[in-house]
Amino acid sequence: MLTAAFGAGLLISVVTTPVGVSGAVFLLPVQVSVLGVPSPSVTPTNLMFNLVSIPGALARYRRSGSLRSPLTRLLIAGTVPGVVVGAIVRVVVLPDPRPFKLIVGALLLPLGAWLLLQTRASRPRRQTTDGPDRRVVVALALAAGLVGGVYGIGGGSLLSPILVGRGMVTAVVAPAALTSTFITSGVGAVTFIVLAVATGDSTIAPIWLLGLALGLGGLIGGYLGAHYRSLMPERALKGVLGILAVATAALYLVEVLA
Repeated sequence: MLTAAFGAGLLISVVTTPVGVSGAVFLLPVQVSVLGVPSPSVTPTNLMFNLVSIPGALARYRRSGSLRSPLTRLLIAGTVPGVVVGAIVRVVVLPDPRPFKLIVGALLLPLGAWLLLQTRASRPRRQTTDGPDRRVVVALALAAGLVGGVYGIGGGSLLSPILVGRGMVTAVVAPAALTSTFITSGVGAVTFIVLAVATGDSTIAPIWLLGLALGLGGLIGGYLGAHYRSLMPERALKGVLGILAVATAALYLVEVLA
């Protein structure tokens, strides 16, 4: 099982890291359906994957000097309080994450389709390094952090397609989204551990060995993915992000409706 977890983390991170998505959004179905991880342990285990896997990509981005940006600070300001609230909601109010899966699927499906249509346009939309209004970014990050706390996806899988869809270049969005996901995942994992100790319920805590195996695979895959990002044109990166968004939405909607 640990070998399969390592391989899954590596393969998914190679594909998702170049566009600012940690890969946790695809790992949760793998954990539940393939590895048999029970709920709600699957959420903090996913957050642990982020903590172990993302530093590889961040180390690569740091070498290119793309980690320090105002966007990173805005995303962190929203996702950190959001993930704390989301973790509490996950344990106390909403142990069944299906309603959030439905919301995420309904959001990502049209967004991914929109990104794919932009890649096929004869005159691609003008790209910019400037994002939406600061308050809008923080509000989006807060909502993404909330969903990330409930589902263990960190928030980058939501923020990246939204910001890129608004015209921002992936070179700015990807490192900012991954940095906020890393910090948010640490805060979220600690919140789940505190809740597990406070309630005496071990099913709230992460499965440490599994999270480590997933994360080590993601660590290598994330470093490789960040390296190959510079070799891909912006249109190709946007296409990959659109495909990931549509695939994630379809996966969640089918799971919920089934």
